[in-house]
Amino acid sequence: MALALTPALAIQGYNEYALRADRDEAVRTDALATARVVAGDLDQLSESIRQTLDIVAEAPAIRQRDPQACTEFLHRIIDKLPQIILVAVTETNGRLLCNSLGSAPGAYSVSDRDYHQRVLTTEEFAMGGFAQGVATERESVHFAQPLRDDDARVVGVLVASIDLSWLSERLRHLVPQSSTSLTVADRNGVVLVRRPDQDVWVGRPLPPERLARLARDQEAARIVTGLDGRERVVGVVHPKGVLEGLTVVIGRDRALAFADVDAATYRGIVLILLGAVLSGAGALIGGRAFIRWPMHRLLRTVAAWRAGDLRARTGIVGTSEFGQLGEAFDAMAKSVEASQDDLRAELARSRSLQDQQTTMLHELNHRVKNTLATVQALARQSRGGEEDVAQFESRLLALSKTHDLLTRDDWSGASLREVLENELGPYRSSLDQVVLEGPSVILAPRYVLAIGMMAHELTTNAAKYGALSTPAGRVCVAWSVAARGDGEKRLRLTWQESSGPHVAPPKRRGFGTRLITGAIKRELDGEIDMAFDAGGVRLTLDVPIEQAAPGIVAALSLGRAR
Repeated sequence: MALALTPALAIQGYNEYALRADRDEAVRTDALATARVVAGDLDQLSESIRQTLDIVAEAPAIRQRDPQACTEFLHRIIDKLPQIILVAVTETNGRLLCNSLGSAPGAYSVSDRDYHQRVLTTEEFAMGGFAQGVATERESVHFAQPLRDDDARVVGVLVASIDLSWLSERLRHLVPQSSTSLTVADRNGVVLVRRPDQDVWVGRPLPPERLARLARDQEAARIVTGLDGRERVVGVVHPKGVLEGLTVVIGRDRALAFADVDAATYRGIVLILLGAVLSGAGALIGGRAFIRWPMHRLLRTVAAWRAGDLRARTGIVGTSEFGQLGEAFDAMAKSVEASQDDLRAELARSRSLQDQQTTMLHELNHRVKNTLATVQALARQSRGGEEDVAQFESRLLALSKTHDLLTRDDWSGASLREVLENELGPYRSSLDQVVLEGPSVILAPRYVLAIGMMAHELTTNAAKYGALSTPAGRVCVAWSVAARGDGEKRLRLTWQESSGPHVAPPKRRGFGTRLITGAIKRELDGEIDMAFDAGGVRLTLDVPIEQAAPGIVAALSLGRAR
């Protein structure tokens, strides 16, 4: 279940990263683009004011610098300039000559204002910073144009005052979202326009650390904490030309910009958790139904057999691996039960038959425990993917087929040739591809199981990677029985593959190899040597031959005859 969920988590993480990266880039681009639009609008405004002042400066009343005629002219035209709240003409020393409000000449001086000093210094159109109007008493920003006489000498300054409240309303259509902030600051860091909270911030200087950071950002967008304490993605633009020194900042609310991405992340996590819960429930139910329940049935039946109740049955049927194994177990128990009944009849005549029966039951108990241990070992090694499950099924079927050989002869034993034919027979593609050479040898049950599993593993390996995987490959199995000096008979068997694919020694010792060596050494107390020669796999087996007790064989033979 964990392996199945890993790709889903990886995909969710990648999508989360990609979505957030794309959204972050989009919001940054939008904030910077909006800041450029605002800067462009301010540039258009300054240009329109410059053109207006150029026209006003050509009026005779302005050129003659007659205070009364100038006042009347400015008062007459101010209503036609809705963006301007005051037009004034000052002398080069800053003294008022006339204005649109009708103030008396010399009523005040603007010599200390930065726009006045910039005009006299550059003799060009200039913009000032934040100012509290002397005549209007309103928060405003000023644009100034030099006045020249016929000799092109600067003889005065023509000033236009823009109300900052009007300027804030003008820029509102560019940032209509209430969650988006707009800040315009002059070259001294004093706020000219702030949306929202214009009344709170206008005329206030920005914090020095924020001002220094904004000064470093040139046409940049990044994430900062805004003046209102909310995290924002800001775009910063510093206009050029007349507006040089201004700072335009657009801030997009980051929480709102990523709200749909956060919602999608939440939904994805909830769905993954729900899938994990359903997968866990499915794995638990499936494991109990298809593995745990059949295994417990087998174990309970074996426990009953160990207690002496040979009438107990697993009751497991079907074409599955556990079904075939259960049927084989039940057939084995039925055969043993029938044999036990025959032995009980003979007990009245011979006490020795009772001893032989006890021996046979112990032997059966030992075989069943060994068989279940083999099944459990196979199951433990088959927790991986489909390939491991296929190997598990193949090994269970091989074990079942070996049980069928023993069941056919009432577990008295089986021929070595039959055990080998049982595994190699399906792979004969020609008469000489599989060669079996050796005398007739009847193996005891535990030899049948161990050598049968060994033959299955070797045959499966040869069919996949060895001699049986190609039509030209050849497998030769030869065996013999010889007596040692102490009279013990030993079976010597050689498995030799040839004419198959090139063989390279495995990098690690697999479960099949451990199964073969473990079964031979542990069960048969034998010796095994397995070599991966370049020409093919070669295996040499040397085990002692165990002879079944004559009484048990005779009793089982008598049961088959009846």
